Amino acid sequence: MSLRDVYRKGEEIELVISDIAEKDQCFGVLESGAGALVRGTLAVGDRVRAKIIRVKPRYLEAVSLELLEPSSDRVDPVCPVFGVCGGCKWMHVRYDAQLSYKHKKVADALSHIGGLTAVDVLPVKPAPEVCHYRNKVEFSCSSKRYLLPEELDLETLSRPKDFALGFHAPGNFEKVLEIDTCYLAKPCMNEALSVTREFVIEHGVEPYAIREHTGFLRNLMLRYSEEHDELMVNIVTSAFDAKLMQAYRDRLLERMPEQKMTIVNNVTTRKNTVAVGDSEQVIHGDGTIRERLGDLHFRISANSFFQTNTRQAEALYDGIMNLAGLEENDVVYDLYCGTGTITLYLAERCRRAVGLEVVESSIIDARENAQANGIGNASFIHADLKNFESLLPTLGEYGMPRVIVTDPPRAGMHPKALKTMLKLQPETIVYVSCNPANLARDGKEICQWDYRLDEVQPVDMFPHTSHIETLACFRRTV
Repeated sequence: MSLRDVYRKGEEIELVISDIAEKDQCFGVLESGAGALVRGTLAVGDRVRAKIIRVKPRYLEAVSLELLEPSSDRVDPVCPVFGVCGGCKWMHVRYDAQLSYKHKKVADALSHIGGLTAVDVLPVKPAPEVCHYRNKVEFSCSSKRYLLPEELDLETLSRPKDFALGFHAPGNFEKVLEIDTCYLAKPCMNEALSVTREFVIEHGVEPYAIREHTGFLRNLMLRYSEEHDELMVNIVTSAFDAKLMQAYRDRLLERMPEQKMTIVNNVTTRKNTVAVGDSEQVIHGDGTIRERLGDLHFRISANSFFQTNTRQAEALYDGIMNLAGLEENDVVYDLYCGTGTITLYLAERCRRAVGLEVVESSIIDARENAQANGIGNASFIHADLKNFESLLPTLGEYGMPRVIVTDPPRAGMHPKALKTMLKLQPETIVYVSCNPANLARDGKEICQWDYRLDEVQPVDMFPHTSHIETLACFRRTV
């Protein structure tokens, strides 16, 4: 008998949540033994009432209606818009339980997807800060404010419907949820958000309307340096207004007199909501902030890539170094090197470090970072890694790598890049992954080329979210 013979769409069910699934879903089992994927803000151990929205041959899909009995993993989230804003989807879960969920996510992916069961996954390295840990936050501005559930039946609203500065509502590309305080952002970022909102409303600045492609204010992107307590304010607009920007500068400096600050204005006319400008005007300071990772120092511009959690980035990079086991005469390749932070870390411990990256602006930043830190044994090559094999004659001048570090995007390594990397037969491969499923997929392929998975170390870069970084060390067996 199939599930379709027993259950119907729209029927209500009760079940206990037993595991976390992908895409903001959880898994639970009914008393009948049937399994269900349930959407909602849930925790392992919750007993819920839910409504079936789809009956699949092997499981049900449902949406949570009521929490009948809370899990012991639950805590009260500090954010007043938790559950509406999509940024902190696990803020209702105790932090130690979050780490347990993430550990299981990595172990399950390696086992079920990769068939990699012979290695123990080490405990997740916890973040020293679970709130206010982000060094970069992007706010969006919209002419359509997302209304909170309690506002829908009100005749008079305390805030206008035609202005919002905050985060895009989940699944809604044009409406923005007004945010007063982001509990992942640094306090000075929230202060800059408040000053900006007050200023643009006072000056009648028109918010961006994405459908109509009209309006002036598009984004507010904020960056922060832990080492130097520096704040970057990047206001993204559809045009440059020198008089308005000067007044904005004066307001920020007046309201935040103790804060070291640089202010830039990115300008774009593109029909999208990406907080990157076609041109940039420096309004105050030199347009960059400075940060330190280990013994290295970096200048960060508005559109540079830099790890979002500075303190955990050091833990991540130290983990890479420990797994790489570099020796003084080693050559190491760093694939998908970005702005070269990992490459430069590696270069301090080996004869030659070579970084490869497809984004040309990142390669330019990487070379500048190497020069600024006085590192002469790091080389950076602009290349699409799906054509990795064609680069081998050029790379030969640096020597063959004993160690390769690869930090691919969320989709994992391009199959051609993976195959070429394995043809080089390095003794050690350190795979840095932000997606356990694709780590498992690529790891399965790596182990078919006479490698074994020796060590797996998850690192929690993003508390209160489902994201987890993982370091996996593969060593050649022949």
